[in-house]
Amino acid sequence: MSALRRLWALSTGRFGLIVVAVILLTAAVSLVWTPFDPQQVDIPNRWAPPGWPHVLGTDGTGRDILSLLIAGSRTTVVVAVGAGVVATVLGLALAALGALTRRWVRETVAVAVDILIAFPVLLIAMMISAVWGGSLWVVIWAVGIGFGVNIARVTRPELRRVLQSDFVLAGRASGLTPAQNLVRHLLPNVAPVFIVQLSWGMAVAVLAEAGLSYLGFGAPPTEPSWGLLLAELQQYLTVYPLSVLWPGLAITFTVLGLNLLGDGIRDATDPTLSRRGGSARRARTHVPEVVA
Repeated sequence: MSALRRLWALSTGRFGLIVVAVILLTAAVSLVWTPFDPQQVDIPNRWAPPGWPHVLGTDGTGRDILSLLIAGSRTTVVVAVGAGVVATVLGLALAALGALTRRWVRETVAVAVDILIAFPVLLIAMMISAVWGGSLWVVIWAVGIGFGVNIARVTRPELRRVLQSDFVLAGRASGLTPAQNLVRHLLPNVAPVFIVQLSWGMAVAVLAEAGLSYLGFGAPPTEPSWGLLLAELQQYLTVYPLSVLWPGLAITFTVLGLNLLGDGIRDATDPTLSRRGGSARRARTHVPEVVA
């Protein structure tokens, strides 16, 4: 609870929490209710302006844009959480292998990570899509693998640094196994770095899903998706510019919220920052006296 209070006290953490909570709540509500059927075609009401009952208007087939955005939040949550889980498992596994094993294993893992990190996430997704076809699972695995490698590259040197700390050596001397040392001492001390990378990866997963769906490699046409909606509406940008604004804002605020939430969690949980917090704040607010 103290970490949550510290997170709420930070403006970045508070904004990120609110945005992520709204997205999660919207995705949960969309399972049981949307204002209209997201796929319901209503030709007489096509391109209706924002108003009642279509609060954000309709698209070229008469579908309610607000309902499409609410239903599309499910896709966003599934992709972000799924890619985060894959990146966490892969990244921590590679980081542990690259920091806690014998030298030849560490060097092999380091070389493999350097090779894999050269491939952009979107390129990996497009290559997988070319073989298996476009789907949400392609996006989840492509982004998860791409950012799992990023997490491993950033976390591995941190694990090596913490491994030389006195409290880790003391734990080893007291009889802790490598696995116990990893869980009790190493992971909590590299968590701030890991959290920032994970939040960044989840934010990129949202962007990747939208981008790949826009290009036809992501969600299928029957699946509500902000990227698909943006692709369908952008060709009418000069005629109905307001309709493109809503999915663009949804993607922008979600990505911004995830990034700021990661930064806030890092600041609220980093033990070094909490120890330095008081002196750092005093240093920032100290005004030297002028001696006449």
